[in-house]
Amino acid sequence: MEHSPVPRHLRYNDRMKSITVDRVMADQRAAAFTKRSIKTSAKESGLRLALSMVDLTTLEGKDSPEKVRSLCRKAILPDANDPTLPHVAAVCVYPELVPTAFEVLEGSGVRIASVATGFPSGQYPLDIRLSDVRNAVESGADEIDMVISRGSFLAGDRGKVFDEIASIKDACGEAHLKVILETGELETYDLVREASDLAIAAGADFIKTSTGKIAPAATMGVTLVMLEAVRDHFIKTGKHIGVKPAGGIKTSKQALHYLVMVKETVGDDWLTPDLFRFGASSLTNDILMQLARRRTGRYMAGHDFSEA
Repeated sequence: MEHSPVPRHLRYNDRMKSITVDRVMADQRAAAFTKRSIKTSAKESGLRLALSMVDLTTLEGKDSPEKVRSLCRKAILPDANDPTLPHVAAVCVYPELVPTAFEVLEGSGVRIASVATGFPSGQYPLDIRLSDVRNAVESGADEIDMVISRGSFLAGDRGKVFDEIASIKDACGEAHLKVILETGELETYDLVREASDLAIAAGADFIKTSTGKIAPAATMGVTLVMLEAVRDHFIKTGKHIGVKPAGGIKTSKQALHYLVMVKETVGDDWLTPDLFRFGASSLTNDILMQLARRRTGRYMAGHDFSEA
C-alpha cells in the first residue's frame, strides 16, 4: 500500500462537497449481496481468503501477556490439524501488550495492530494520544487503529478531527493508520460518508467501522457506504484505501456476503488482507469449523477450537 504524509499545506475545507446517501437504496443494495449464489468450489477459497483477512483481537481489561501469546500462536497457526491454512492478517492489542505480541509474531508475516489514541472514546488530549502512538510503533506495532473524536465531528468541528488524524498519521511513521469512525454513533449514512471522505483526505490507510464497543457495529449497509467512498477516491486519485468492518460479523456465511460486496463494489484489487479486513475474532472459529467439515466430512464443535 502507498504511504505518503498529508502535505502540511493541506487543511480541511469546510466547503468540501458532501455526498447525500439514499439510505433505503443503500440498504437494499447491501441486502442484494446476501442473495448471490456461491458455487461450492468457490466457498472454500472464499473461506480461506476470509481467514487471511481477520484481525484477531483482544481488548479487555483482563488481558494478560499469556492471553496475548496464546492469541498470537493461534494467529500464526489457526488450526493445528490443517497446516495448509493461511495465517490471519494481524493481532490487535492494547499498546502495553505490543512488546509481548512482537516476541511471538516477529518474522511470522502476521502484523501487529494496536488501538492507540485513547481507545475507545478518543477523548484523551492529543499530546497523550500522539505519545501513545509513538510508543506503540517503537514497541513493534505495524498498524495503529485510532478512533476519531465523534463529539467534535458531530459538533461540526470537522477541521479539528481532520487535523488530529493528520497529526496521528505523522506520528505513525511507517506504520499503517486505520481510522475508526464508530459508525454506530454517527447516526446517518450521510455522516458516515462524510467521515469516510474526511479520514481518507487526512491520510488514513484504512477506514474502519467500529470499536466493537458500541451497537450497532459493522453492518453491510454502512460498509457499502465506506466501500463506495474508497472506490470514488481511487477513481479520482488512483490510490487504494482499505476498509475494515469490525464488530458483529460472526459467521462464515456473513463473511462470504461481505466478500461478494467487496468484489462487486470495488473489485478484485480489494480482495486481499492489504485492503480488506474483518475485525471479528469470533468469526475465526466459525470459519475453522466450516473448513474442518469440508476437510473431514463431519461437523466439529466450537470447543474443538481455542478461543485464543
